[in-house]
Amino acid sequence: MLRRHQGLVSSLNLIMRLRFVAPVVFLSLAFNMGAHSKAPNILFFFADDQRNDTLGVEGHPIVKTPTIDRLANEGVRFTNSFVSHSICWVSRTSILCGLTARSFGEPASPDAARPDAVNTLYTDLLRGAGYRTGFYGKWHAKMSRDYRPEDHFDEYERIFRNPFFHKQPDGSLRHTTELIADGGIRFLKSQSKDQPFQLNLWFNVAHAEDRDRRPGNGHFPCPKAVDGMYEDQIMPEPRLNDPAIYEKHPDFLKQGVNRERFFWRWDTPEKYQANMRAYFRMLSGLDQAIARVLKVLKEEGLSDNTIVVYSADNGYYMGDRGFAGKWTHYEQSIRVPLIIYDPRYKGGKVIPLFALNLDLPVTFLTWAGVTVPDRYQGLDLSGFVNGQTPKSWRTVTFHEHVGLRPNHSWEGIRDRRFKYARYFDQEGPYEFLHDLRNDPDELVNLAENPAYKMELEAMRLRTDITVDAYGGPLRSIASSKR
Repeated sequence: MLRRHQGLVSSLNLIMRLRFVAPVVFLSLAFNMGAHSKAPNILFFFADDQRNDTLGVEGHPIVKTPTIDRLANEGVRFTNSFVSHSICWVSRTSILCGLTARSFGEPASPDAARPDAVNTLYTDLLRGAGYRTGFYGKWHAKMSRDYRPEDHFDEYERIFRNPFFHKQPDGSLRHTTELIADGGIRFLKSQSKDQPFQLNLWFNVAHAEDRDRRPGNGHFPCPKAVDGMYEDQIMPEPRLNDPAIYEKHPDFLKQGVNRERFFWRWDTPEKYQANMRAYFRMLSGLDQAIARVLKVLKEEGLSDNTIVVYSADNGYYMGDRGFAGKWTHYEQSIRVPLIIYDPRYKGGKVIPLFALNLDLPVTFLTWAGVTVPDRYQGLDLSGFVNGQTPKSWRTVTFHEHVGLRPNHSWEGIRDRRFKYARYFDQEGPYEFLHDLRNDPDELVNLAENPAYKMELEAMRLRTDITVDAYGGPLRSIASSKR
């Protein structure tokens, strides 16, 4: 017991130092280009609604993603990569401005960015350093009505779903995945070899078409190039589909949008089979689009100095726990793929340490040799790629969800052993505590177990300290009604 207590005290001391140590870490540019004196290009592929285990390289038995797998096998794969907030627009805004929702949000609408928080994006800093920047795809960030994203890129084209197929001048239909890749290819073909670039290809897949709930290609429309894939395969049932798992949840989660959308796509065997096949077709179509872009990158003579990054905006429930979507605190919601391929360095590395979406803008700027703003909240991942592995690294990550209130609003901390989440708009608030070592599927809530009182109190304190550092607590809807 004494040893366990000392470990908790040590962890708490680490968190207490967060606000003092972190700015030094954020500002550090451990950037040593050595023989690589030419500024690298950065190509960022960004998927939608894809959790970490839906790649061939992650051992998935069905989905085919050979291009992404090759990037991982020849680069660096982070097996514990997370988003700070599991919803499209917040996760994307965090990457653009380097801040959590609690830090960038409007007081009355914390998932919408304040003008001052997004006045300067990481792409503006890259442009100031001589980079040509491009954006093609899903923007979907909540900013003021007069905000002009096109002012923050040299080339900008918003390509959104609803519908996924866009009519072309010749009358044909083209999928947004193909259109985004087309935009990236045009950008690369017009790129000078004398100027570095940073190109963002932010895809709409594998997000469902919410307005079309016909199972299969209605709800999950795929590019025509992958029509018919997986039709002869039986999709295995969700591993966590025991009805008892769903029944253990509190009523507010049973009544939330996770459950509502479960009935859109996963509630019958026929619907599940059709939608899973179509969802995987979306991912395979994305993989093929990435292959097209990388082929042109090589043809244009740009590949040897271009770092390629692949990640996703949030995870995804595929029927697990009786849920659909994302939004809640479980691993399926917050854990995402993260792959970095840098042709200048030897790859084949697998990194189990914690990475966050907040680390991406810090890393992009570090690669470019640009000073990272003091306010950015992520860490620099470049050392894991270039062989200069950081001597110390985070052992705690902070997560939150400040939208879809009151059912899905929560905040919490994850470390190597425990995950804590409190749904602050519920009376109490309602707390979860999971022992990730002994219960990696998070099936047992230990928050009311007296044997874990000390751990619960420690995680509460950790969360309190981090919340204060990032902007302070949000007023609970439950308390405001009293």
